[in-house]
Amino acid sequence: MRIDHSFGSFLLFIVFLSSCNSVHQESGWDSSQIQIARDDFGVPHIFGKTDADVAYGLAWAHAEDDFETIQKTMLAGKALVGRVYGEEGAAVDFFVQLLETQKIAKEKYESSFSAEFKKVLEGYAAGINDYALQHPKEMLYSRAFPVSTADIASAYILSLAQMSGADRAVQAIFSGEVTLLLPDPNPKGSNAIAIHSDRTDSGESFLAINSHQPLEGPVAWYEAHLHSEEGWNMLGGLFPGGAMIFHGVNENLGWAHTVNFPDLLDLYQLQSNPDNPDQYYVDGEWLTLEEKTIWLKVKLWDWLTIPVPKTIWKSIYGPTLVTDQGTFSIRLGALDRIGAPEQWWRMNKAKNFTEWKSAMERMELTSFNTVYADKFDTIFYVSNGLLPIRKPGYDYTGTVAGNTRETLWTAYHDFRDLPQQVNPNSGYLYNTNHSPFKASAFSDNLNQNDFPSEMNFSKRDNNRSLRFREIMPDSGKISWEQFEQIKFDQKLPSQLAFRTNMQAMFSLDSAEFSDIAPQIQVLKNWDKSAGVKSEGAALFAFVYYYWWDQFDKMRRPFETTLTKEEAAEGIRAAKAHFKAHFGKELVGLGEYQKLVRGDKVLPLWGLDDVIAAMRSQNWENGMRKGVQGESYIMMVKFGEGLPKIETINVFGASNRPESPHYADQMERFLARELKPMTLDKEEVLKNAREIYNPGKRQNP
Repeated sequence: MRIDHSFGSFLLFIVFLSSCNSVHQESGWDSSQIQIARDDFGVPHIFGKTDADVAYGLAWAHAEDDFETIQKTMLAGKALVGRVYGEEGAAVDFFVQLLETQKIAKEKYESSFSAEFKKVLEGYAAGINDYALQHPKEMLYSRAFPVSTADIASAYILSLAQMSGADRAVQAIFSGEVTLLLPDPNPKGSNAIAIHSDRTDSGESFLAINSHQPLEGPVAWYEAHLHSEEGWNMLGGLFPGGAMIFHGVNENLGWAHTVNFPDLLDLYQLQSNPDNPDQYYVDGEWLTLEEKTIWLKVKLWDWLTIPVPKTIWKSIYGPTLVTDQGTFSIRLGALDRIGAPEQWWRMNKAKNFTEWKSAMERMELTSFNTVYADKFDTIFYVSNGLLPIRKPGYDYTGTVAGNTRETLWTAYHDFRDLPQQVNPNSGYLYNTNHSPFKASAFSDNLNQNDFPSEMNFSKRDNNRSLRFREIMPDSGKISWEQFEQIKFDQKLPSQLAFRTNMQAMFSLDSAEFSDIAPQIQVLKNWDKSAGVKSEGAALFAFVYYYWWDQFDKMRRPFETTLTKEEAAEGIRAAKAHFKAHFGKELVGLGEYQKLVRGDKVLPLWGLDDVIAAMRSQNWENGMRKGVQGESYIMMVKFGEGLPKIETINVFGASNRPESPHYADQMERFLARELKPMTLDKEEVLKNAREIYNPGKRQNP
């Protein structure tokens, strides 16, 4: 559709946009019912009379620590990122408009959430809006306020759609590579481990919560403790814009999430009418695409934002794009069921396994492996997913034929259909983003043939799952010290399981490649551990990332085998790089890889896909800096009384450089010295560094 504007009409349009301000006023919330207690590390413990009060306090406290990132999440939910970040932000807005997350949120909000949970979202929105009013200079875009509860729901829908693969589907369509969806260019990794009390020498159940998220940005962990008089008492991690804990622990139970990879989304190619591209063929008839012009508001300069028209389409299968390669639609459950926030909240408040599982059975949370433990001697694992019930006989792993309603699914599998285990004989459950059919000892594992093939769960191991099985005994008692050693292990397994077979690096002949003989010897002697002093780890890391970048440039699949010539090429590149930047041909990993926060630069251990994992990217002066991996870590013992909890966050509680808590956990994080935490309100208040009501902080 072509749209022309005269310059005069354009100016009138700009004036109209400028005049469309929502009324942003104080909420009138009684914040005297809310206490924010900051501990020695600045972590907020939020106490309120009601759950809604606590949500208000969480919004306020998190805004004090990272209002900028929260706003980015909200701007995305409102499709206003282009207003602040120009063309790059407009690409996000296009994605939001294509998926219609705002429309979905508004249409489904009333029916998707209970009256009691709506109050929680109302409290969170009020907290964000009141903070913005009191801190106008911090607002990235004032017309984005006030934030509504539907805006918050839209941001959740967007995040869960992205985690379900919608962004990669759109990328595949635009790139013309839609036979199979492109793999995630930055795959997330995580670990979760539960040990039953029968397997521990103390008679307590153990839980490790260990997600490998980006260290900074909209999906970096924030730690908080939420406590209301209505039975909410939960400590754990959430992302900016989150109104509850996503994974963590309450008085009786806890759980950890890891990313899983079932088939959550289908990409359809439509059969277009060559005589009328607005039509597509389904079961013997021509249907017409719904067509809509959207306006992306793109900031060019501080004083000028222009509207840019784009066209989006929709078919019976879902959001649709028309390209030179064809017309494609995407379909996923995250655009259908939007109740994940309430499900998480109900999981937060569960008092036992029955209540917690009942929350899980709502099937609003679209994905994630979940490993659970409690004080009542129950451990549990499920590879959760909002998985469509697909008609057998079609291949759903690649692009699906969009010319028949037989491939148009409308229902989902129940929770009971998913791979899950409770209290296996081995006494342990774990997941490292590997196959859900290998979650315990071999004798306890599920049979993958018992589950529909169209679920398409991953069948593969990774380095972390293989290494875990190497060091986790299948019998005998486990001490807390052993549990910690397993959790913080940083060795690759004896047989590597990277997507690329890199074994050639370890079998090169020094006589054949004499120019890199010292490097070859270092790799042969390397114990595959990723400590800061390890020269083998630094050398391996360089070659690993070198070929990662090369494969990306070459469009070569990562599922390949490195030849000995390619291994030698990577090692020669490492030798030259280290010599040029460090003045020597071999360096320790901590010289090459750093943990960086502001002016603080520290040696950083870890490789991609070791249990204590760390992924890094090129930084400066030939060094790399950590960007994803070990981040927020929680270790829990369940026994008598409240659980015993230790946590650490990679940097600190605040994202503000001027804060004393901007980087005060870094040294402890690197030394693996976790800090003790508690759910006991009396103890928190007794030891708090500061206690205040929202808006009444004396020494921020």
